Amino acid sequence: MSNTTFDADGITLEKVREYVWEIPREGDMRVPARVLASEALLEQIQDDKTLEQIKNTTHLPGITNYAICMPDGHQGYGFPVGGVGALDAENGCISPGAVGYDINCGVRMMRTNLTYDELQGNERELVDSLFANVPSGLGGGGIVEAGIDTVDEILSRGVDWALENGHAVEEDLLHCEDEGMRKGADPDKVSQKAKDRGKNQIGSLGSGNHFLEVQRVTDVFDGDVGEAYGLEEDQIVVLIHCGSRGLGHQTCNDYLRKIEKQHQGLLDQLPDKELAAAPAGSQLAEDYYGAMNAAINFAWVNRQLIMHRTREVFERVFDRSWQEMEMDLLYDVAHNIAKKETHTVGEDGDQRELYVHRKGATRAFPAGHPEVPAAYRDVGQPVIIPGSMGAGSYVLRGGENSMDLTFGSTAHGAGRLMSRTQAKDEFWGGDVQQDLEEQDQIYVKAQSGATVAEEAPGVYKDVDEVVRVSDELGIGDRVARTFPVCNIKG
Repeated sequence: MSNTTFDADGITLEKVREYVWEIPREGDMRVPARVLASEALLEQIQDDKTLEQIKNTTHLPGITNYAICMPDGHQGYGFPVGGVGALDAENGCISPGAVGYDINCGVRMMRTNLTYDELQGNERELVDSLFANVPSGLGGGGIVEAGIDTVDEILSRGVDWALENGHAVEEDLLHCEDEGMRKGADPDKVSQKAKDRGKNQIGSLGSGNHFLEVQRVTDVFDGDVGEAYGLEEDQIVVLIHCGSRGLGHQTCNDYLRKIEKQHQGLLDQLPDKELAAAPAGSQLAEDYYGAMNAAINFAWVNRQLIMHRTREVFERVFDRSWQEMEMDLLYDVAHNIAKKETHTVGEDGDQRELYVHRKGATRAFPAGHPEVPAAYRDVGQPVIIPGSMGAGSYVLRGGENSMDLTFGSTAHGAGRLMSRTQAKDEFWGGDVQQDLEEQDQIYVKAQSGATVAEEAPGVYKDVDEVVRVSDELGIGDRVARTFPVCNIKG
């Protein structure tokens, strides 16, 4: 292996420049594939089917420039997690597999004016109270039980519904991607079965890698941007990571089955049927886009309700109002989504409307972009990168190279190193919990020990390295780092 190529079990990557590797176009590939990674991360990325999957995505009709894998990339369903694919919205297609089952899985961070000193001594009470009050785990149980009419309203209006019903304040909407409401959401395109699965899960974390974590800010790397984001060292913040629950999963499943029936011709052209896509302009593409936008709204309301409940828990534990504690939303960003966006494409610099699929990738628009909320437009969009429950997380800002390199995207987390099954073989939940508490003063509470084992810090890539590569490439710049204090999981 020379320094200009990287051989990964039959796939050769060529180094374009530092941290940018390319799988050249061959055979039926429509564009090259690019992997944004250091050699240390590439060594890990090559261990599963990530490279094969990113290569497969280049076969999707209408894909432009190149398929991109982020530094946290790992194997997913058809399309790798950490993948970005921009497909022409007129002549291309939209792929439910390239969005994923958990539509608008994403993260939101809430600031507080509490310091770590003020919180110490309350960790056990706080983790117990959050666990008791924020529904988590598999299956039903949410913060609001709703009939189908309410579900339809949530699907249609997003966080605007939460505002009207006393679960949000105006500022929450202003600090959310798309102000918490996707236009073009069509509740009628979401199946009855999906709505039935969702109606008892509004305001719930679910299971797997979803969590609510109380954190302390350990480092601020950029004082000016940190100030614009309202972040300072030793401050307590809250991070919420979850998505659209059973409703989103069912929606993805419904449309994959429909595509298999209606667009078999397109499916036959693809190297992996899990990349199933509906041609742009087809009725099914329009229907899926309407249903996906509705599921996106559902996920935003889900995170909003959890945040509202968290405010109430803090009020009880610290005996003052959440307003006094300045528990304001910093930002909410999606990382499983396909959005119609206009980007500059090709050597001629054409402006084209594209379905930008980000699966396990975060939008990272730079300063001055009109879609960045007014509060942050001068400094760039906040990007939140959760690490593992033993390694802390990062706040970045959209970097000035993101539009050229990644269609305005960066990584979404640390990225898994091992499967859940492997994790349960290697780790014991009780030991992980005990070690975190004794060594790092991190208090973890979960529905089962198996969940803790599956999410042990050793299961993940090095989030510091993932973020370093993002920062070096100028797609997402480091602003602050946080470290866990309390964590609840499904």
